[in-house]
Amino acid sequence: MQFCVTDLAAQNLSRSIQRVSVQPAYLEVVTNDGRYLFKPYTKNIIETSFIPAGEHFQQASHAVVLKPEKIKAQLRTDAQHLSYIAGNMAVHINRAPFQISYTYKNKALIAEHEGYQQSAQGRSLDFQLDQDEALYGAGARALGMNRRGYRLPLYNKAHYGYEEHSEQMNFAMPLVFSSKMYGIHFDNPTTGFLDLDSKKKNLLAYESLSGRQTYQVIAGDSWEDIVSAYTQLTGRQPLPPRWAFGNFASRFGYHSESEARSVLAKYKEEQIPVDAIIFDLYWFGKEIKGTMGNLAFDRDNFPQPKKMIADFAQQGVKTILITEPFILTSSARWKEAVTENILAKDQQGQPYTYDFYFGHTGLIDLFDKHAQQWFWNIYKNLKAEGVAGWWGDLGEPEVHPAGLQHQTGSAEQVHNIYGHQWAKLIAEGYRKEYPQERPFILMRAGYSGSQRFGMIPWSGDVNRTWGGLRSQPEIALQMGMQGMAYMHSDLGGFAGANLDDELYTRWLQYGVFQPVFRPHAQEEVASEPVFREPATRALAKAAIALRYRLLPYNYTLAFENNQHGWPLMRPLFFAEPMNPVLTSASDSYLWGRDLLVHPVLSAGQKKADIYFPVSSNWFDFYTGQTYAAGSRQSIDIVREHIPVFVRGGAFIPMTKPLQNTREYSTQTLDLHYYYDPAVASSQSQLYDDDGMTAKAFERGAYTLMKFHSAYRQRQLVLTLDAVNGKNNGNKRAVSDRRVQMVIHNIAAAPEKILLQHQPVAFAWDASSRQVTLDVLWKAGSTAKLVVQMSE
Repeated sequence: MQFCVTDLAAQNLSRSIQRVSVQPAYLEVVTNDGRYLFKPYTKNIIETSFIPAGEHFQQASHAVVLKPEKIKAQLRTDAQHLSYIAGNMAVHINRAPFQISYTYKNKALIAEHEGYQQSAQGRSLDFQLDQDEALYGAGARALGMNRRGYRLPLYNKAHYGYEEHSEQMNFAMPLVFSSKMYGIHFDNPTTGFLDLDSKKKNLLAYESLSGRQTYQVIAGDSWEDIVSAYTQLTGRQPLPPRWAFGNFASRFGYHSESEARSVLAKYKEEQIPVDAIIFDLYWFGKEIKGTMGNLAFDRDNFPQPKKMIADFAQQGVKTILITEPFILTSSARWKEAVTENILAKDQQGQPYTYDFYFGHTGLIDLFDKHAQQWFWNIYKNLKAEGVAGWWGDLGEPEVHPAGLQHQTGSAEQVHNIYGHQWAKLIAEGYRKEYPQERPFILMRAGYSGSQRFGMIPWSGDVNRTWGGLRSQPEIALQMGMQGMAYMHSDLGGFAGANLDDELYTRWLQYGVFQPVFRPHAQEEVASEPVFREPATRALAKAAIALRYRLLPYNYTLAFENNQHGWPLMRPLFFAEPMNPVLTSASDSYLWGRDLLVHPVLSAGQKKADIYFPVSSNWFDFYTGQTYAAGSRQSIDIVREHIPVFVRGGAFIPMTKPLQNTREYSTQTLDLHYYYDPAVASSQSQLYDDDGMTAKAFERGAYTLMKFHSAYRQRQLVLTLDAVNGKNNGNKRAVSDRRVQMVIHNIAAAPEKILLQHQPVAFAWDASSRQVTLDVLWKAGSTAKLVVQMSE
């Protein structure tokens, strides 16, 4: 159906069309108070810009990187309406009263209410909502999955010690998604507000102090389509280095080289895998206050940093350093910062200084090219000492006075893109000077599109409480939809000296199925599992071991995110978009496509009420018990792990136990297939490369393994195939593989199993209902298994 704007109550009687002009790449509509530009980007994305009379169009976007495709468009007109149709999207304009609305494949999406308005308070754009649509987005918040009903500040700001409710946090994204399967991105980083129907008038409003009045409408047939389109628009996340999927040793903080060495020795003694160690602010100063901005190792406590880092690297452990953009007047670099003119200014052109928690400070002007080069040289020099990753903290910036001036605008104008610009500085530095390497960039603040710089966001200084844990799945799920797929939490919680072994265990068990596994906390209570009491340590060790065993599955999720923008953590409504019961659900989620995860979020929890999506039957990851598609079940909670289930027909690739990701190899694999007679066919893949090279896939330095199942008339056929990139220099990647095949849910011993048409030995376990066999997968061949089921 065509969306008829006259059916809506909203009207704009004061705006009238004066001229319409069809251009090759856009439609221009001139009104009495300005002009509109409607520009299609793809068949599923269209951009609308309003340029008020007397103003010039600010074309530059900090978020959008996609070049518009050549989309065939047409304009249809009659006495009352204009319809500009481009691909699957259409813009409909009612002449009088003037109003704009959007459809996707003739399905109504949304309409402007009064549209662009200007007042003494600033500018606004408002839209009419359906009464029952749920709203998501607006960055990182703790509000519940459906964020409708709030007026949210678009101003990045830390919330120390938050728990289950926070309306303002480190990532304020001008982006809204609707349960009606569309998104709107407001392409303006200026501070303002997103009003998600706070007055219960079925209105969505974007409010800004100044800047572009440009937004993109995005639609699709599935949530995967929509998120993929948004990340196509704003940029895809590069693959992180593979070690980023391992375990991190981290706390606030390691005071000395000897302390850091002793911590890693403890991991080795306990045989708990670890891939990186993170140094908080004590690496450059003995005290919390007064030393920020030194940006160099304190040689009293770190006498041989280069040797220390090299020794850690020899153990397979990467070194990550915290950095901040504040240069205190008491720091060793203050005079240099003033002399080099790299600080943001006051109205008189002098370095703007002010007080905050850590001391009297100036702020690096990351929008000044000279300041960027100065800061990058510090990173480059530290990298020469062996540093492998960077932690950018306080990058909102945490304190950012309104009177402070940057090279390209005021604090209010650039506040929300400061962290974005910081990540860009590091990413572009690597692309220019270390083009073969993947950077690791852990950041606390960003903006739309920050994912394209490889930003790894985390959820800030969460309280070390059950309330703090309960907000984490929602934050990660929401941010994954908004392109920031590596959003994760300080495992165990950060703020407060709360020793709660059950909380710590459940948080780490959840962490197995979140993008980055990084326990981190204030040092009064140990964040590292090696320092917890024996029973807790054993449970943490088991969780970490599983994290490493899932590396083939997890790394493939990262590849799919890189290629398609799909989040690693996905809300259940990705599986059932039209199920209204799931629009607000975050207690369970999908880890990739094939694992259903239910974190334990309350102390002493004995039961969990879990919904199993209709797409397939589900199998308990630990016991193999079957749960029917579309059912809701009460599940017993056990101490050893959180509930996890596998989709029927899924392939789950796993590796043997590892002590470090550098031991990882796909030459030996455990490949689990979950047989479900209701699944006639299925397919999956496993991505592999060297784990280090930037754009390995684009360079052709990869192997992509394809798995396929087909079931018909008691015969299950499993095929394993592989495609090697043309520049795959890893000889092991094209050699024979040894695969332990585990087929789940086999009720009786098969009559026979053939590999390449020849009978092979197998074992069937009646209690676990599993068939196990060893497969020699010859290089350059397709391995074909035929399982003949018993009567």
